[in-house]
Amino acid sequence: MKKIKILYVEDDETLAFLTKDNLQISGFEVVHFSDGQSALTAFENELFDVCILDVMLPLLDGFDLAKAIRAVNVDIPILFLTAKTLKEDKLKGLRLGADDYLIKPFSIEELILKIGIFIKRSSLYQNIDNKILPLGSFTFDVANLTILKFDTSITLTQREADVLLFLYQNRNQILKRETILEAIWGSDDYFMGRSLDVFISRLRKIMAEDASIKIENIHGIGFRFLCK
Repeated sequence: MKKIKILYVEDDETLAFLTKDNLQISGFEVVHFSDGQSALTAFENELFDVCILDVMLPLLDGFDLAKAIRAVNVDIPILFLTAKTLKEDKLKGLRLGADDYLIKPFSIEELILKIGIFIKRSSLYQNIDNKILPLGSFTFDVANLTILKFDTSITLTQREADVLLFLYQNRNQILKRETILEAIWGSDDYFMGRSLDVFISRLRKIMAEDASIKIENIHGIGFRFLCK
């Protein structure tokens, strides 16, 4: 089985050694760089499955590195590991296309859990042949996280897009709540379940004008996405 290949960029050599060692013990292939420019050069010449980036880096900081990575690949998961705790820094990273954000000090267990979630989500997206999907009278632009609704473009959050794509790929089938939660969040958690309900509600409102599209509640079990 092919190992997951991680691009890891961290200029703290002690932290980098410990993190890389633990990730390798857990079965990942880890390529480490201590500056953003070297990491970008490697990214442009090699294939990676996940990017783990510090923010404060020499030559090219993590934010600029993430922006450059997104210009090459819009799908690869990006996770920031940083000592920065300001809300503005977190929002900036997410706006640049990062998938998540861990504040130092972090636990290796949490990092590995997040990597596992990213891999599940990446495999979800790799299974589609066409990234413009028909949804009744609408279209779903998967790469740009948008639903084209008549003359209007509605932007989804990453999680909303993940939920919609998973429902679409399993359309006309009954899906258990725990199946959706495991696929999207990596765990069947009460609070994640509440988030799922919110996302389902918003997707219903967005597509309410087309009677051929329905997200049915299957009492005590989960949902079924009906789409012609």
